Amino acid sequence: MKKKKLQCSVPTLLLAGVLCLTLAACGAKQSSDKLASDTDSAASAALPVKAMNAKRVDENPYMAKSDANIHHDGYNTDSTDEVLPLGIYPEINVSYEKTNANASPAIYFDSYGHAVVPLLGGIAIRDLNAEETKTLGYFSPKQHDGGGYVIQSSYTFLDSENRIVCPTSNNHVLMLRATDEAGNVLPEFEKVLDIDIKAAAEAALGKELTQNLLSVVFDYDGNLWFATGGFRIYPEREQQGVLGYIAHSAIEAILSGEQADLSKAVFVYGLALGEGAENGIAASKDGAVILTNQNCYLLRANNGVEAVWCTPYESVGAKVSGEGDKTTGGGLAWGGGCSPSLTPDLVMFTDNADPVKLLALDMKTGEIVASMPVLDDLPEGYQVAVENSAIVYDDSEGTVSTIVCNWFGAGSAGLADPDSDSSIQSYANIYDTNWLTKGNCMIAPGVERVDTVKTDSGYEMKSIWSRNDLSDTSILKLSTATGYIYGYVQDLESGMWQYIILDFETGETIFTMDVSNKFGYNNMAIGMYAGNSGNALYCPTGYLELLCLQDRFVYLPEMPYRKVDLDKAARNVLTQERFEQDGGDGTVASWRNTVTVENVHPNTTVSFRMNNLSGDTAGLKLYAYGADGKLAEVSKELWTITDESGTGVDTLTDGTLYELRVSVADDGALDLSEAEKEIIISVVLSK
Repeated sequence: MKKKKLQCSVPTLLLAGVLCLTLAACGAKQSSDKLASDTDSAASAALPVKAMNAKRVDENPYMAKSDANIHHDGYNTDSTDEVLPLGIYPEINVSYEKTNANASPAIYFDSYGHAVVPLLGGIAIRDLNAEETKTLGYFSPKQHDGGGYVIQSSYTFLDSENRIVCPTSNNHVLMLRATDEAGNVLPEFEKVLDIDIKAAAEAALGKELTQNLLSVVFDYDGNLWFATGGFRIYPEREQQGVLGYIAHSAIEAILSGEQADLSKAVFVYGLALGEGAENGIAASKDGAVILTNQNCYLLRANNGVEAVWCTPYESVGAKVSGEGDKTTGGGLAWGGGCSPSLTPDLVMFTDNADPVKLLALDMKTGEIVASMPVLDDLPEGYQVAVENSAIVYDDSEGTVSTIVCNWFGAGSAGLADPDSDSSIQSYANIYDTNWLTKGNCMIAPGVERVDTVKTDSGYEMKSIWSRNDLSDTSILKLSTATGYIYGYVQDLESGMWQYIILDFETGETIFTMDVSNKFGYNNMAIGMYAGNSGNALYCPTGYLELLCLQDRFVYLPEMPYRKVDLDKAARNVLTQERFEQDGGDGTVASWRNTVTVENVHPNTTVSFRMNNLSGDTAGLKLYAYGADGKLAEVSKELWTITDESGTGVDTLTDGTLYELRVSVADDGALDLSEAEKEIIISVVLSK
């Protein structure tokens, strides 16, 4: 990646090199339209690690084990157990887009770590870390399939075999093989399944469908669930929609090269006229959870669609800006715009009432067990529409935290036109022109955390914090490894677009890093994507740049002029169970740190910066992974713990930045690389 040193600030800690840029919001004269200037003064005030319990999600055996969809998992939690940046000598690195019409608006990762992204109406695996975004393999409907349709990327996902499962604009579902058995990317993806879902559903229903295919997901038995609809479904238009599934047996038959009788394998649940899905589908061991514009359903495959429960909810209908409002756009959905998010016990979503309420439904019965108004104390002139999936975090100790974000104003007012097809996933169709050109002053503010607490008598909801000074269209992300919420917003006083980090407990902004004051650096109203390296938070922009926030957590103290390639460095949570399975002894005391260093001298010191250490250094052991995947203890002569000046320390304080310095040799005992003049090491501390 091409490196840009951009300004960061941590309000609660002292930082050097503050750059002041001013831009009056919404059309006022700009003092500068350039990117934040480079600064030579490196400063770090690393945020203390506030590790949380891992998210409580039952693994779906038919979904990829990675962050397989835009909401990270089949529960739609928008949380990750991966490490995200902590302000350790932070950088924003950029990959430039010269092929696509925009920077990658959706990113999913397969089990090999490949980034799967939309490309020119199709889908591709691309190198997002290259200076110019590079395509490694792809599938193009126009080039490979005769054209006439595009892949709907919002609800595409990766299955357990790393196949890409995609709904299309012509109502098909495709399954694409993108890698070989060794994980190598195929230059041209192989289409292994192609089903006309709309035709199969019409045959099963015995009626014509007047809604288009919207979303798909695998349940825990491998059945492929689908829903028709769009981003806005008006009941009065009386469109015919459907929910249903394709049996796992039929999918397996097709993948095996056999003929499948879809008349005996496609099952549907016909919706009332004017009812349709407006969001993605969630799945748990209990079945598929689908939110329409009027009801929330739990559906189960049982030789047909079994509606386990159906729970109606309130909506005042599609919301658009009115006379005197500070916005010109609106929301997306007629009903609840928030995709349902799950815990093993609850279904969480917002309705579209006035005021908007957060609802918690019992997974088994569909009963509304708790609810409360959210984002109900905004300044005058603003409305509420929760269109992005909420963060839902189950701490496994009886509390479910939900973070909801107002999105109102970003949606196009044209979606209200009678001839508007809201299933078309294009920016011109979906987004408000004034938001795209003027920025976040054209959307309503509001971010709130609400906790749903299980008590002896049931569930209770309570607001923990609320931020009415934040206007955000990005899908916020929670890292359980760090304990922080990550966002991308615009400072409405300066006009500066910036990464932000919020304290999960208090909602306080504790880190910002400036990007640019040019309007094109909006986040495209989609969100950010956590890489699986433990050191990457991607954010697409409307300015043909994919941003990536990273920590410079590893460097070569003997050669400070040398920049370690951060895209070849990783820090990952190593569970105690896995640590012991791999041969470690004691208790895990750090993240697993991995790095590749090229063109090195015969002996080199590699330094890992970390601030989640405590206790006495004498009680620590260092383990390194070998080529056999097993851990072996590293001799004390080869490593030490120091402060940032390189001075050894005896006592460690949690939150203080220390360095783990490891002496490595090319082709030495710790080197995992067979290449000459290249060293790969992977180490973890234990107590």
